[in-house]
Amino acid sequence: MASSSDGTPAKTAGSTPRTRVRRLPPRGHYDHATVEAILDEALVSHLGFVADGQPYVIPTLHARLGAHVYVHGSAASRTLKQLATGIPACLTVTLIDGIVLARSIFNHSVNYRSVVVLGVAVEITDPEEKLAALTAFSDRILPGRWDEVRPPTRQELKATSILRLPLDEASAKVRSGPPGDDEADYALPVWAGILPTALVQGTPVPDPKLTFDVPAPVWDGLPRSLP
Repeated sequence: MASSSDGTPAKTAGSTPRTRVRRLPPRGHYDHATVEAILDEALVSHLGFVADGQPYVIPTLHARLGAHVYVHGSAASRTLKQLATGIPACLTVTLIDGIVLARSIFNHSVNYRSVVVLGVAVEITDPEEKLAALTAFSDRILPGRWDEVRPPTRQELKATSILRLPLDEASAKVRSGPPGDDEADYALPVWAGILPTALVQGTPVPDPKLTFDVPAPVWDGLPRSLP
């Protein structure tokens, strides 16, 4: 990634004054490749918005198609109804890659990759785009699952609301590497380093009502590779 003369990441597509990383600027990333890779790996995102003067931050699932990120839920969802009115929204994701143990409490940290997306969400009404978005959601849960199960009915599609948020204003922030201790603390007899952290897949638990002898799916997206 290109850098300016002061070491700060260069401004690229998606970078605006509102998404510029101000705390520890060298950790900021503004290229679409970095932003999209983090969005694609994260399973859970959080949607922030203000309704009637009250801030809300709602956990949700998301999926990315091209230069847009999609969220979905019940057509009766208060969150999606509010966002569909055109109010400003903020979507964030965070991946924790490791616990950073330093020689001093002050310098403990975590290695992480995060993304912040700002913008106005648009409700999707085109049936083909809705199906494409739902397929993307399915692939995020389990690649290939869409082709194995019953597709949504017309009524189910009607009961599902999907919003699209552009990646025009998005930035990533990344920390990696060992602890940054004070020089004098390197002489302390204290273990320091990184405890790697990752989301891993457990053993599938079959539905008690499963009546067919079919194998459990294997999700090759987990465990995730650390950068």
